[in-house]
Amino acid sequence: MTHLRLPRRPRPTGAGRQRDAGPVTYAVLTLFASVSLAPLVWTAVAASRTDRRLAQAPPPLWFGGNLFRNLQAAWDQAGLGTAMFNSTLVATTTTVSTVVFSTLAGFAFAKLRFRFSGALLLLTVGTMMIPPQLAVVPLYLWMSDLGWSNRLQTVVLPTLVTAFGTFFMRQYLVQALPTELVEAARVDGASSPRIVWHVVFPAARPAMAVLGLLTFVFAWNDFLWPIIALNQQNPTVQVALNSLGTGYVPDQAVIMAGALLGTLPLLIAFLLFGRQIVGGIMQGAIKG
Repeated sequence: MTHLRLPRRPRPTGAGRQRDAGPVTYAVLTLFASVSLAPLVWTAVAASRTDRRLAQAPPPLWFGGNLFRNLQAAWDQAGLGTAMFNSTLVATTTTVSTVVFSTLAGFAFAKLRFRFSGALLLLTVGTMMIPPQLAVVPLYLWMSDLGWSNRLQTVVLPTLVTAFGTFFMRQYLVQALPTELVEAARVDGASSPRIVWHVVFPAARPAMAVLGLLTFVFAWNDFLWPIIALNQQNPTVQVALNSLGTGYVPDQAVIMAGALLGTLPLLIAFLLFGRQIVGGIMQGAIKG
């Protein structure tokens, strides 16, 4: 009795072949992860020590017992309760408005035909070449004329939409959103708001997640414009942390504790939404 021999399945070659990571790959990844986490770990170690111990050599390499004491001191001295609320409000408002408006503008530049679209896109991208320091004085005068000095809208208004966000979403939608899909929706009688809600936003969701993360991080860490536009009675986190470095002998441990408190919301946001953001980056890379 003869046995039929099934042909062997050919192994994938080239780009379709899946390779297992070896020990060298894990060693390199561990090294890069350790280097990336070293500043954050050192901040936590320094925040758990005393200022006298940090001044000694060699510096401490492990945690001490003053972490919660220093965190409480930084919270009270800098008034981080109000600052955390202000930064959350500013960063959230800026992120939502930038993502929505940049997606709308990017869709217009990518798929709609209108006069001077190329010139307007070039003008938008050209504003990215202007150093932001040059706009500080006229922007401050403009906000003063509006009577918004030392108010949060002074920080929010200039960042409602960005040239980078518009260009980023335009480049993504050129590849990710087929023109035929938009035309088919118009043939079916869909209005422009319905096309944006049901066609553009679902297609742009991965890029919107990435842009939202970048915008939130930038808005949370922004220091130059908030330190000029706001005061210590109504500060953001970065403005409030600036007060910890004042004095004849600043307490380095308390400063590190304040920096740790200011970084925690970013870490929490990445832990909550990191998988969706990384997935959006990978999906955008595949579509590109």
